[in-house]
Amino acid sequence: MESRGSVNSTHNPVVLETDLPGVELLARGKVRDVYNLGGHLLIVATDRISAFDYILPTGIPEKGKVLTQLSIFWFDYLREVTPTHFVTANVDEYPEPLPRFRDQLEGRSMLVKRARMVEIECVARGYLAGSGWKEYREKGSVCGIPLPAGLRESGRLPEPLFTPSTKAQTGHDENVSFERVCAVVGGGLAHRLCDLTLAIYSAAARFAETKGIVIADTKFEFGFVDGELVLGDEVLTPDSSRFWPAATYAPGGPQFSFDKQFVRDYLESIRWDKRPPAPPLPAEVAAKTGEKYRQAYARLTGREL
Repeated sequence: MESRGSVNSTHNPVVLETDLPGVELLARGKVRDVYNLGGHLLIVATDRISAFDYILPTGIPEKGKVLTQLSIFWFDYLREVTPTHFVTANVDEYPEPLPRFRDQLEGRSMLVKRARMVEIECVARGYLAGSGWKEYREKGSVCGIPLPAGLRESGRLPEPLFTPSTKAQTGHDENVSFERVCAVVGGGLAHRLCDLTLAIYSAAARFAETKGIVIADTKFEFGFVDGELVLGDEVLTPDSSRFWPAATYAPGGPQFSFDKQFVRDYLESIRWDKRPPAPPLPAEVAAKTGEKYRQAYARLTGREL
């Protein structure tokens, strides 16, 4: 496994774990390391990548920077639609002792307000893909929502759907009905989550279309800060969304996408049994995946990473 020491590499550094002595590590997820700063959190997006629910030993160059910078872009773009937990990504504005760890934090970290998170993944689907397509073929529905007959794989849905799921720290999230969300969080909040999820998705999808990208689906997380419902976590990245190039979009089958499909395809090609330990990735697969992430960022923001 590549070590944290690789952060000092001068070419496409890969950060698999952060090490911030004197700062409380609150959680280490599949991708992010989260540190406790009292009323705030420091979220650091590493270059770890997971596939089939396992973290791979090989990192993706600059992946964490793409996730962070793209989320910051969307937080700003969506500021008229929803408040967010974002505070700053300027390391000079971080409290001590964080600025001394600039080599680990620059470009891949965010200082955010600490929120009481809602334990529901808020998924918006605008197109029929993935598990939604599988269920539609079997039952004519997506997450229990009946749909018209005759829809095609990757086809645009008659209208975007809110298809919530439970949040899982490990393994797959589990799709749940809207009625179940009402039972868990209350009907009033459930309707707010639905309306806000679809409003954010619609605004982002319209913008992305002008940049030649189809946002097929995405997921959001929300929480409360001082009683206000805010958008948190990461937003509209290749890790949390399906991004398809509009130029090659053609309903009726799977689509080319800006995500970790190269990783999944490689793992399928070597017939990994999807049990630990996860195999390492060849350098060319890791590099190609990183390239796709950077392409998504460049298209959406008009900037190079």
